[in-house]
Amino acid sequence: MLTLSQVKKNPYLLEFVKQTEKRLCVLKYTNHGLDHIDLVAARARTLAKEVGLNKEDQELAAIAAFSHDVGNFLSRTYHHYLGSMVFQQLFQKDFTPVELAKIMQAIVNHDKDEMEFTDPISAVVILADKSDVRRSRVTIRDQKFIQEDIHNRVNFATEYNKLDIETRAKRIVLRLKIDVKFVPIMEYFEIFTERMVYCRKAAQCLGYKFGLVINDFKLL
Repeated sequence: MLTLSQVKKNPYLLEFVKQTEKRLCVLKYTNHGLDHIDLVAARARTLAKEVGLNKEDQELAAIAAFSHDVGNFLSRTYHHYLGSMVFQQLFQKDFTPVELAKIMQAIVNHDKDEMEFTDPISAVVILADKSDVRRSRVTIRDQKFIQEDIHNRVNFATEYNKLDIETRAKRIVLRLKIDVKFVPIMEYFEIFTERMVYCRKAAQCLGYKFGLVINDFKLL
């Protein structure tokens, strides 16, 4: 089985990530390139370790998290399916069928809310990905542009982001600090309610409860 460090050296994957970043920048989306996937991979590895997954699954979770958005260079709408197929084409010979299936499933599941979780790796990737809300993901800093798009407004307003794993209490808590002078907290829920429900389901798959704390107020 390859490690994340080895996967990161694949020139095709790196080019597809580069093209994803360029494509979504043109579409005026938040960052889905190396800045995002590096953070998500690190967060997935930590989360997988804290909830008790074995070392192999920790590595698979980090690899799936690093690769989860690669399909965006082909299509935003179907990027989760395409990303899974791209990964299979690049790395089919480098993983066992079970390992490859876990990674592919996690890549597909991260943006397909009608699918039930059948493996904890998928749940870990969901939590790591959907919790990444922060100012630095906004790629265009023109204030007029930011104000025109709710996703950019909410990300730009998020000054602090931390995902805590409380193993004793069996809670996974997303802690945010949002500049309410820039956006009201209700705007966060306007676009992220579905994502928070998904995080709650992912946490339940891992045997945890999901919590949300914004500006020191416990909301979930």
